[in-house]
Amino acid sequence: MPGQTPFQTIGPFFHDGLGWEAGEDLVRPETRGERIAIRGQVLDGDGKPVPDALIEKPLDPAFIGFGRSPTRADGAFRFATIRPGRVPGRGNTLQAPHINLGLFSRGLLRRLVTRIYFEDCPENSEDPVLALIPDPTRRATLLARRSAGADGVVYRFDIRLQGEGETVFFDC
Repeated sequence: MPGQTPFQTIGPFFHDGLGWEAGEDLVRPETRGERIAIRGQVLDGDGKPVPDALIEKPLDPAFIGFGRSPTRADGAFRFATIRPGRVPGRGNTLQAPHINLGLFSRGLLRRLVTRIYFEDCPENSEDPVLALIPDPTRRATLLARRSAGADGVVYRFDIRLQGEGETVFFDC
């Protein structure tokens, strides 16, 4: 659906209107690169699923646009995409491959911003953004775990909104 615009307001939400057709699929048959799936759940501070959250993967000109995945009743979401490469950072540094995410949900007045890094990526040790998070336990909340799925390579990335294991969120 060309011409989609990322978030402009956060509510009120009507869960049935959060997504759009194929908003979770960012690849076309002609898209080049290693195809992967990102799957996960959005959980609240008590570890309960958040059924009415919205995850967005921002615009990337090499793809269809930004992706949007509403969560299901069990808090689950998914994206079909390709594994990213390294991108330039400040001061002529290279950032590790990552995916930027925005999250909207009930009770949030502003979207939350986080990143997905890949646990099997050696460049993580050189990433200037990950280096800003000194606690390895907190840094681990940004790492997606690789597994094999029916559709090929799947990376599991759960988002915890608060409490123990809370995902690192960034100011923007």
